[in-house]
Amino acid sequence: MAQIGRAVAYGAVTIINAISCGLGAALGIDLRTEATVKLTNEPGVIGGRILSDPSEKPVLIEKVVRRVLRCFNLEDKYGAYVETNSNIPIARGLKSSSAAANAIALATVSAIGAEADDLAIINMGVDGSIDAGVTVTGAFDDACASYFGNVVITDNFDRRILKIFQPEEDYDVLIHVPSLKAYTSKSDVGRMRLISGEVKSLHRMALEGDYWHAMTLNGLIYSLILGYDAKIAIDALAAGAIASGLSGKGPAVAAVVPRDRVGEVYAAWEKYGGEIMHAKINRNKAHIL
Repeated sequence: MAQIGRAVAYGAVTIINAISCGLGAALGIDLRTEATVKLTNEPGVIGGRILSDPSEKPVLIEKVVRRVLRCFNLEDKYGAYVETNSNIPIARGLKSSSAAANAIALATVSAIGAEADDLAIINMGVDGSIDAGVTVTGAFDDACASYFGNVVITDNFDRRILKIFQPEEDYDVLIHVPSLKAYTSKSDVGRMRLISGEVKSLHRMALEGDYWHAMTLNGLIYSLILGYDAKIAIDALAAGAIASGLSGKGPAVAAVVPRDRVGEVYAAWEKYGGEIMHAKINRNKAHIL
C-alpha cells in the first residue's frame, strides 16, 4: 500500500533581511503551500511537480525529500513523488521556498510514519533549501515564520530563535507583487553586506519589540542597495500603513495595514500595476493534513 503524507505551511514577509549579516526577522502571513508526498519502491528516484507554477523545476522537492529520508536512514528503501500547490508567488520575496520546504519536509515525515520535533523539521527543510541553492543564508528566519506564524526573530547562522512576538492587533497585510521574478540565488550578496552594520542595529530594534519601524527601515535600505524604487512603500505609509517595505530581496513590497485603511493603501498602489495580494497575519503552525 502506498504511503502518503500531506502537509501545509504558510507564507511570510520580511521584517529584517538576514542576507547582509545573518540576523533576521519575519512575519508569518496566511498565504499557504500544500505538499503531498507519495513514497515509492524506487530508492533514490525522487520526482515531483509544482502544480501552481509548472514551469519551475522541482529541485527543492528532490533535495528536501532526500534530506528527510537520509535523516531517518531510509534513502535505500524509498523514492518519492511529490506535488505542491501554493498561492504564494515564486521568486518575489514572499518565502515561497521556505513554505514549500516546510510543507514537503512535514509531509515526508508523515509519509514514512516517523516523528520529529518542529525545529528538526524546519532544519531538514533549511538544509534541503541550501542543497537546492534557493537560499543564501539558509533562510532560517523565513522558515520559522512560515512554520510558527507571528513575528519570529532569529540568528540564522546559529539557527536559533531569539524571540517570538504575537502582535496584539489583527492587522491586514497587503503585498504589491510585480510580474518580475527575482531569484535569491542571483542576488548581489556582496552589495548587501555593505549595510550589515545598519541591519544589525535594526535587528536589535526588532528584538526590543519595535519590529514595525524596523520593517520599514529595513525595506528602505535594502531598496536603496538593490536599486528598487522605495516610493511604493512610502505611498503605503502615507495611506495609513503602520509599516511597509521590500520583502526579502524583492521585488514584492509588503505593508502592514489597519483594517480601516486597507482601501486607502490599495488605491495608492493601483497605479503601479502588478498584482495586489491581501493577506492576514498568520498565527497557525504548519501541520499535517
